[in-house]
Amino acid sequence: MQGQIEELSQQSESEDLWQDRQRAREILQKKSQIESEVSRFLKAETNFSDLKSMLGLAEEENDERLIAEIEKDLKGLANHMQAYQLESFFSGEADHNSCYLEIHAGAGGTEAQDWAQMLLRMYLRWAEDHKYSLESIEESPGEEVGLKSVTVKIGGSKAYGWLKGESGVHRLVRISPFDSNARRHTSFASIGVYPVVDDSIEIEIKDSDLRIDTYRASGAGGQHVNKTESAVRITHIPTGVIVQCQTDRSQHRNKATAFEMLRSRLYELELRKKEEQSSSSADKNEIGWGRQIRSYVMQPYQMVKDLRSGFEKGNVSAVLNGDIDEFLRSSISVLHL
Repeated sequence: MQGQIEELSQQSESEDLWQDRQRAREILQKKSQIESEVSRFLKAETNFSDLKSMLGLAEEENDERLIAEIEKDLKGLANHMQAYQLESFFSGEADHNSCYLEIHAGAGGTEAQDWAQMLLRMYLRWAEDHKYSLESIEESPGEEVGLKSVTVKIGGSKAYGWLKGESGVHRLVRISPFDSNARRHTSFASIGVYPVVDDSIEIEIKDSDLRIDTYRASGAGGQHVNKTESAVRITHIPTGVIVQCQTDRSQHRNKATAFEMLRSRLYELELRKKEEQSSSSADKNEIGWGRQIRSYVMQPYQMVKDLRSGFEKGNVSAVLNGDIDEFLRSSISVLHL
C-alpha cells in the first residue's frame, strides 16, 4: 500500500494531471483512501506497542488500577482490529462506497408501519455512533403511526460494505401497544441496501425505458413542499425498479437525486447477477436477498437472532437502539467465509 501511495503521488504531481479531470479525481481519491488505510494501521500498531510497554511498567509496580485500565484499552483495540480484519473482506466493487437504505413496512397496517419506524431509528442510531452522515431521501408516513416506506442515504467509507448484508426481511414479535386485548403480534418489514455510485461507473439507461411521475410530497400539511408536485418517482420499465425522492422543494433536484438512486439500484442488480454466476456463491444464495434474515422477539422472551449465522443476543432494547455491530460482523462472516 505504501508503494501504491508513492506511485499515486508521482502521478498526482504530473504537470498534465488536470488535463483529464475525471482521471485526476480518481487518482487523488484513491491516494487519499489508501493513505487513510495505512494511517489507521500504523496508529493501531503504535497504540498496541504503547499499551504493551505501559502494561510492563504497571506490572513491575503492581499498579492494579492502571493494569485494569490498560486491559480495558486492549479490549477496545481488539474490537477495533476485529472490525478491521472483517473489512479486509470488503473486496467488492462497491464495498467502500456510501449507500442508500430503504425500509418498507410489510402487511399488517399500523403494526408493520410502527416496526418500520423502529428499524429506521435503529439504523440511524448505528450510523450516528459510527460518524456516518445521514440524508433523508423519501418518507411515506403511515395512516396513524410509523412509516409505510422510507429511504435514507448513509454517507461515509465502507457504509455499503457494512450494511449490504442487512437486505432482507426483519420480523418482530411483541405484545402490541395498539391492541386493547394485549395480544402478541408478528410484524414484518423489508430492508434494501444498495451502493451509491459515482460517475466513474458507467450504467446505460435509455430514456425510452423510463416512466417519470411527479406528485405532492407527504409530510406535515401547510409546507411549500406539499403545495407543489415536487416529489419525483422514476420507474425503470425493463426491471420494474422504482425509486422516488421528495427531499427537496425543487422538482429538478429531486429528479436528479432519483436518477442517481436508479443508477445505484441497477448497478446493484448487476452486482447480484455476478454474485449468482460465481462458482462459490451456491451457499451464499441461500442467505437470499429479500428473505427473512433476522427475528426480534420481545414476547414471550427477549431475543434477537440472525437466522443466517445463528448469532443471537438477549438485550433487544440495546439492539433496537443501534447496537448491531455483532450482527453485522456475523453476517459479513457468513457472506464472505
